[in-house]
Amino acid sequence: MAESRAAYGQPSLLALHDLLLAEYGPRGWWPGDGPFDVIIGAILTQAASWKNVELALANLKAAHCWSFQAIAALPQETLAEIIRPSGYFNAKAAKLKAFAAHLLEGYEGDLDRMFSKDTALLRRELLSIHGIGPETADDILVYAAGKPSFVIDTYTIRIMERLGIVPENGSNRYGDWQEMFHNQLPPNVALFNEFHALLDHHAGGVCRKTPVCEGCCLLSVCPTGQELEKARMVC
Repeated sequence: MAESRAAYGQPSLLALHDLLLAEYGPRGWWPGDGPFDVIIGAILTQAASWKNVELALANLKAAHCWSFQAIAALPQETLAEIIRPSGYFNAKAAKLKAFAAHLLEGYEGDLDRMFSKDTALLRRELLSIHGIGPETADDILVYAAGKPSFVIDTYTIRIMERLGIVPENGSNRYGDWQEMFHNQLPPNVALFNEFHALLDHHAGGVCRKTPVCEGCCLLSVCPTGQELEKARMVC
């Protein structure tokens, strides 16, 4: 796989990580103060901007609802109003309460006990909780539990497709994208953490829906960007 990509001038994923790191430096993700922040943020950020999530997090703190015990004790309707800025607040309130109930009933509120499980087993368990999909589960695994499970999001897929680095079977399923990263990268939590943050940063500022290719640090290895720049120069 790596040899075929090299033949077409495509970088390895590690080389791509290094290019992004050289351009932007360490991102220092996740933007939170511990596992609780990460889990709450990972649920609230579904279909929401981080700016709106921060408003919801501030509301939770102001309401003294800053533990899973407090979330479990609060009526769902009240919790929904508190997190309203995050959008889809009724659904997200149900998801927060489902996670809190799972943790309290299964582990007496002890995240360390829950996170002591093997990565694959813990991931299956997270996916069994209402409202926890693959991306949210992997956010929790990498940024809260410290386990190597690469996070795939729309930003990652956008950049990879423009670079021409896609799953060999042509699938667009989450699991196939993640398998591609797992097959090509060492299972290193710090690497997975930083790489995902770098990809999101790059997509947010440069590789947008309408990309800003001029001056892009990946332009030399991006066939999409090179074609767009050729067209721009002609015009």
